Amino acid sequence: MMALVDIVSSAGLWAAVLRIATPLLFGTLGALLCERSGVLNLGIEGIMTFGAMVGWLAVFHGADLWSGLIVAAVAGAIFGLLHGVLTVTLGLSQHVTGLGITLFASSLSYFIFRLVVPLASTPPTIAPFQPVDVPVLSELPFFGQAFFSQTPPTYLAILLALSMAYLLFRTPLGLAIRMTGENPHAAEAQGINPVMIRYGAILTGSALMAMGGAFLTLSAFNSFFPTMVQGRGWICIALVIFASWRPGRAFLGALLFAFFDAFQLRLQTVIGGLVPYQIFLMTPYLLSIAALAVMARRARVPQSLMQPYRRGER
Repeated sequence: MMALVDIVSSAGLWAAVLRIATPLLFGTLGALLCERSGVLNLGIEGIMTFGAMVGWLAVFHGADLWSGLIVAAVAGAIFGLLHGVLTVTLGLSQHVTGLGITLFASSLSYFIFRLVVPLASTPPTIAPFQPVDVPVLSELPFFGQAFFSQTPPTYLAILLALSMAYLLFRTPLGLAIRMTGENPHAAEAQGINPVMIRYGAILTGSALMAMGGAFLTLSAFNSFFPTMVQGRGWICIALVIFASWRPGRAFLGALLFAFFDAFQLRLQTVIGGLVPYQIFLMTPYLLSIAALAVMARRARVPQSLMQPYRRGER
């Protein structure tokens, strides 16, 4: 019992929680924005993988780290444009289109990576983002090391979560996005263009997803390998439901999953010899499924989610 208390009270654990939560937060915010406008984007897993690859590749070839993050965002927006053309303009199935983009983006990532980087025993590396101490706050006992000594993309993700919460619930644009996700025909009657709103949400949301992938190669690690996203995109889709399509709850959901993940890694060092390690690997997902099952019963889905919009039709 004392070992568990020591783990939970460790500043290193909570620093790891924020670090693990960052790509999830980027991806969840991106998926949430798309779904608030009425579009399900199941391309998130592939978009995160491509963002991780292209962001790393840009830095590997001489770009600075922030430029790498921007390149990843632009690449994600391009895939968002493709998703928008297929689902908004052509009205195709959002499920099928999203899964197709995931397969296409993941395969394209590996193809381009192998074209540029030949087979090697170890993948080449870059110099990633380094932790930045927040003045005064980083000097606080426990809290400074745990929460205020992170890399810049982590602070950016938190700022984006706060900004999106304000945008969706305190601005006319946010009202237009939410109205489009609930009833695009009613939005059109109010002078809102649902097609443009959905395109804007998909492009922006996909850019955020790609930034989540780029965090893995530019901050969490220093190289790229094709399987590094490891299902984080699907976790983000689940976190949107857990959060009831609210950015603040999305932040808490990302922290919750990250806590389970960071905790099991440290728990293995305490009782790892007594329990198969696969049990520890399953634990974050099992606990997340349990939390999702509880929260999903009270979640209110946007009424026009996955429903194509065609002007003049009711």
